[in-house]
Order: sequence, then structure tokens, then C-alpha cells
Amino acid sequence: MAADPGLLSARLALGWLIGGEWRFHPARFLTTAVAIAVGVALGFAVHLVNGSALASFDGAVRGVNGAAELSVRATSPLGIDERIYPRVARAAGVADASPVVRMDARIGTARLTLLGIDVIRAGVVTPSLVGLPPRGPDTGNDAVFDEASLFLSRAALSTVGATVGDRLTVTANGRAVQLRIAGTLPAADADAAIGVMDIAAAQWRFGRLGRIDRIDLTLSDRQAAEADLARLLPADAILSTAEARGAQGSALSRAYRVNLDMLALVALLTGGFLVYSTQSLSVARRQRAFALLRTLGMPRGGVIAAVVVEGMVIGIVGALAGLAVGYGLAWGALHWFGGDLGAGYFGGTAPRVIFQPAAAAGFFGLGLLAAVLGSAIPARAAARAAPAAALKNSGDVLDPRRPVAWWPGAVLLIAGGAAALLPAVSGLPLFGFTGMALMLAGGVAGVPWFARTLMAPLARRSWSSVPVQLAIRHLHGAPGEAATALCGIVASTALMIAMATMVTSFRGAVDTWLGQVLGADLYLRANAGASFDPATRARLSATPGVAHLAFSRQLPLTIAADRPPISLIARPERGGRDPLLLLIDRAPPLPASALLVWVSEPTQRLYGWDPGETITLPIAGRTRFTVAGIWRDYGRQAGAVLVDEADYQRLTGDDGRDEVSAMLRPGSDAVAIGEAMVARLPASLRGQVEVTQPATLRRLALTLFDRSFAVTYLLEAVAILVGLAGVAATMSAQTIAREREFGMLRHLGLTRRQLSAMLATEGAMVGLTGALAGIGLGLLLAQVLIHVINPQSFNWTMTTLVPIGTLLGVAAALNGAAAVTAVLAGRRATARDAVQSVREDW
Repeated sequence: MAADPGLLSARLALGWLIGGEWRFHPARFLTTAVAIAVGVALGFAVHLVNGSALASFDGAVRGVNGAAELSVRATSPLGIDERIYPRVARAAGVADASPVVRMDARIGTARLTLLGIDVIRAGVVTPSLVGLPPRGPDTGNDAVFDEASLFLSRAALSTVGATVGDRLTVTANGRAVQLRIAGTLPAADADAAIGVMDIAAAQWRFGRLGRIDRIDLTLSDRQAAEADLARLLPADAILSTAEARGAQGSALSRAYRVNLDMLALVALLTGGFLVYSTQSLSVARRQRAFALLRTLGMPRGGVIAAVVVEGMVIGIVGALAGLAVGYGLAWGALHWFGGDLGAGYFGGTAPRVIFQPAAAAGFFGLGLLAAVLGSAIPARAAARAAPAAALKNSGDVLDPRRPVAWWPGAVLLIAGGAAALLPAVSGLPLFGFTGMALMLAGGVAGVPWFARTLMAPLARRSWSSVPVQLAIRHLHGAPGEAATALCGIVASTALMIAMATMVTSFRGAVDTWLGQVLGADLYLRANAGASFDPATRARLSATPGVAHLAFSRQLPLTIAADRPPISLIARPERGGRDPLLLLIDRAPPLPASALLVWVSEPTQRLYGWDPGETITLPIAGRTRFTVAGIWRDYGRQAGAVLVDEADYQRLTGDDGRDEVSAMLRPGSDAVAIGEAMVARLPASLRGQVEVTQPATLRRLALTLFDRSFAVTYLLEAVAILVGLAGVAATMSAQTIAREREFGMLRHLGLTRRQLSAMLATEGAMVGLTGALAGIGLGLLLAQVLIHVINPQSFNWTMTTLVPIGTLLGVAAALNGAAAVTAVLAGRRATARDAVQSVREDW
């Protein structure tokens, strides 16, 4: 108290200032609180969804893997030779080993993971995978060894809609087998849809004799085990830890999650700009009141405290409301879109919202910080004003001949551009988002110079209309006032335009790519591990009306234990001359003896495989390939490699194919030929094959694209609403604050109608200035999103497509909103008698 008695003694005046402002202008207080709440709600909701989805996905992975300490895993679904099992079991540091067969299976339309285990070994290594039969006097304990017994997790039972004792058909690896539900897996994770049966029965009945997919281990000496196993393992097997499996699942969606988090934080930053705009106008309107209190003895700290406390209250109210709304949004997003928000990363899981106290505290702090910083800057400006001058001056009118500084905005823009050029950090575009934040701040800082530059040619002209002349001169003479009104508008408009341009460019690139790669008339795909053998392929090729069939094989291939698997595609490539292979880079002429592979653009960026380079892939051991070219692929974010089917079959001995593309003879009926092709399939295969046409695939792909960007569309809509709210709040505040100016103009002869025309012109010009600045800044930010953040996050490149319709719509909406708001607020400001408007209150 002794340190600053003046400030403490002024608390009554501070309370009067703050309380009076809120009583007389509640809408402005609520608008700024809502802006903070929106940013906090979006950020908190996205964070909750991400955390809940990852927790659910991790639980599902643990359920399938049984939480083994260490696993030896096959690099592809072709599996590994089971003769490796005794060598692994005898390796140094290994206490016990449990072999596992893993297959993607289907029961009716329900999908699940089917595991074959050695019950005795699994009881020691992964006891959560051992099924329990129902208890009762007529039940025995030998059901776990019965070749027809199947044990289902609770999630699988619920999905299938069956009960213990039911008989059902399980389809996996192209075979349909009748099994009986002998019990449940009570220790399995609640989110894991898995079925377990005896390993020998699984190998025999589903055609996997001699092959296993993994060996789960318990260890006595981890260091010794890892060293010895690294020496023993074949090239088509890899060591995997629980940590690596978690990292693999997280890596699949990490860039998507981080991008959503960052875009939500940018929305919060936009809310901070709106707070700054509103508080600046509030401070300007009360400048004379602050000056009077300073004259009466209030210290400068009192003025700062009054405005900052207002900001703190706005931040607290907005942040608390944002946390509550964010939790509701997270629940709705998980319910309607799933844990991946429609992006397809966590299919098959049904996550529940998990409240995260640390995240809630963090977003509350960010919301409070945005509001306080947005209030502290105008507070310092108000405290620096000389009381005597402020009592005489009611505006920020500057000498029109005085130049407006352009360099702060330019410095921030250049710094942002430089930051955006820096490389990714651990695969994340952190510098890209830092650059966007700096560029956003630079664009807002440059608005006064932009407004003065835009108005200068108009101000030099002589206008016959007095209202137009006054409107132009006012905006030209008070660019700081225009900038205050525009900073929130420019920030929200720029964010919306940047996201809209990025999404339009991405969608356009995907649409064009789909039109290029979907060149066949009909497509067939086998599910649940089924495949087309040579005899079936011959029968399909003989279907009347079919001109040509191309068969292909697609398998996941693990390159690194902590990274998602890439896709291995085998199809006839005719030396890379396939028109559906959209090459963006080629290797120089290669030796005829080279074994060729074509890698997708994401694969090149992830693994650094360039044309002409020799790489090693875990196919039939460790086979050396030469990269013949890079091809464009928007369908596989984790990457893909393509080899000629003849090379693939020679190396692996796998003669199965799971995809067919059919070119039909002219005039053929695609639907009828599709039905005829299905009729030629073996009876056991018909229910496992999907027939689609390219238009259906294209529509489905674009629907999935729009679903995956649903949250981005929501952010765009929020940005538009925040921008329009900012226009309404700032124009209304500025107009009402100029009541004395309007009274003076009325004394000089202007009518209310002329004042309304002047305000409409001012509003339209402010809206146009904000639209032009926001659109220009947004297009600049879009280049960072498209050419920096998108390639560093998803490893895809594309060209910029400008959404002209969106730009025109935004400009028209901002112009209209600003003009209408200014006129409506002007009616209130000019409603009083001219004499009353200029009367001094003290």
C-alpha cells in the first residue's frame, strides 16, 4: 500500500469507470467476451477430441497387441516363416515367446481383427488375449483348444450383435469359416473389436499354414534381447515396442492434429485483435474522463489498471464460457464425426470425451492472456496522454500531411516470410505457423498506412457531394481510428480467406488428380484379405464386353517400427509408361538390369528417396531397388511404392491380386458387365468383392475430403461471423463516440439525412478497406499454408486456386455490414438535439 497509495485510493473511481462502461455498453462487452470464448472453445474442443481419440486408439492397439513388452512383427501381411519362432524363443534375454497370426476379418458387415494364439504361451506373455468360456456345470475348459471356437471382445460382440453360443461365419484371408462363439475376452480393452481362436486352427482353416505375423515376448534382459534379436531376425521382420506402436499411431494423424490446434489458436489470436479493437475504441471514447481523473489525482497506473481489469474480466468470462462450449463441441464432434473429425485416421474406434485439466488450464490462460494483451496496449496509450491536451481533444485526428509509418508492418511481414522458409521441426511446420502469426500481426500493423495510401488519391479530389467529401477527409485524416476499427476485421478476414484458398486449392488438386487416375470404366476390389487367383482372373478376362483388365496387389509395408506403413502396390507398369502413373520427376536412363521402383511424392519427402537412388525394401528379404521416378499421389499420406507385378510375383511368390480395373468395349453397359463379372467369381468370393464405377469413386473421395475438412469449414464460418461481429461492434462504437462531432456539423448546416449519407459512405469505405487488406493478407497467408505448411505436414504439393466467389462475397458482406451498422448507429448518435450534443458536461 505504501508503494502506490494513489492507485489504491482511486479504487472507487476505477470501479465507477469499469462498472459504468459495462452498464451502458453491455453488447460491446459481450461481443469481445464471445470472441475470446470462440477461440478458446475451438482450441479446447480440438485438443479434447485429439486427446480422446488418441487414448481410444491407443487402447484399441493395446487390446490387439496384448501389451507385450517387445514384439517381432512381419513387415507386411504376407507374414514371416514360423520356423523363426524357436530361434526367437531361445534368444538371449527372452523369458517367453507367444506366436500370433493376425488377419483382418469380417462377420457379416462388422469388421474386426482376428488373432490366432497359442493359449498356453499367451497365458504367460499376453494373458488379456486368452478367452474365458462361460461358467456353469455343463461347461468345460477345453473350448480354448477347439478348432471351431471363437472368443470375442465386448466391442466385437456388440458390433456383431451376437451372444455366446451363437454360430456365425467369419471371413478372412479370402475364406469363409463357420465358428462358434465359445466365450469372451474380459481383459481386452473396451474399444478393441477383436476375435481370438487357436493358432493352429487359424493357420489351417484360413490358409496361413507355415506363416505367422508376430511373436510377442516377455523379457529377462531387454538390452541382451534386443541385441540378439537384431542379429537373428530375417529381413521381412522388425522389432517393435509398445512405445514404437504408440508413436506409429500418433504419427499417422499428428500433422492433422497439430494443424487443427494451430488454426484454432489463430482464431484465438483473432479474438485478441477484436478485444484490442474494442478496447481501443472504448479508451478513445473515455479519454476525456481519464484525463479528468488524472487531473483530480489518479496516477497513470490507475488508467492502465482500469482498462486491464476490464480485459481480465472479459478474458475470464470468455475463457470460462469457451471451456464449457468447447467440451460440448468435443462431445458433438466425437459423436458425429469420430475421433479423427472425419479425416479417416482412427476408423473403427468410438472414443469418449476425456476431460484434460491441464489443457483446460492452458486454454483458460491463453484466453485470459489474449484479452489482457488486447487491453494493455490501448491502456498504455491512454496513460501516456497529457491530461490537459486530452481534455481539449476528443479524437485522434492527425495532420493529414504527416506521413504514417509503414516500416513496422513491413518488418513483421518480412520476418514472417523468413520464418516460414525455415525447415520443419520433427516433421511439424512450427516455423510456418510462427511465420503466419508474424505476417498476421504485420498486416494489421500496416493497416493505417494502407488506409492513408488508399484514401490519398480520393482526398486530393474535390467532390460535389458534401457527405462524401467529409467521409473521405475524415478517413484520410484519422487513419489510426480506421486501423483500430479494422484490426479485428482484417485479422478474421485474412484467416478466413487463407483457409478458403488452401481448401479450394487442395480440393481442386484432388479433383483433377482423381480425373486423371480413374481412367478405367469399372473397378473391382476384394475385401477381408480375399484375392483373385490366376484361374479367377482368367474367367474375369473372358467376360463379354470387357476389352482389357489390369490386376494389381496392394499391401501395407513397414519400413520403420515407429512410422506408419507405406503402401506396396504391384501392377503392370510397362516400364513406367502407364498413363495413370502421374510422374512429376524421372530418373536419368537406368541400366536394363536394374530392379525398378516408383515412389510417391509423400514417400520421397518422408524417406528422402530421389530418382536414380538405390534403396532397400523388405520384400523377399532385403531387396535392392532403383528409384525410377516420383509420382503424384493424394490418396496415401504415409507414402506408397509401386513395383511391376512380374517383379513382385517373382520375388514373393504371391500370385494373388486384390484389385481389378476394367476397360470396356464401346457401347457396353457397365452395370450389366459388373454383374456378369461377379457371377463369374467363385461362390465363396462373391460376397467379398465390391464393384464400383469411377464416378462413384470420385464422388466418395470428394465426400471424404469434405468430411475431413469439416472442422476447417467450421473455422471459416467462425472467422466470417467474428469478422462481421467486429464490423458491427467497432463501427457502432466509433459512430456513437462522435456524437459531439455530429452536433457541430449540424450547427454548420448538415441535415440528419446528409449525416446518414456521410456515415454510410464512411462505413462502406472502411468495409472496403478492411476487405481489401484482409483479402490481400489472406492470399499471402494462403501461400504459407499451401506451399509451406501443407507439404511439411502432409507431404503433398499443389498449385494455388483462388476462390473468386468467396472473395467477392466477403467483400460485399463487409461493405454492407459496415455501411448498415454505421447508419444505424448514426441514427442513435444524431437523435439528440444539436445543442445538447455539443454541451459540455462539466
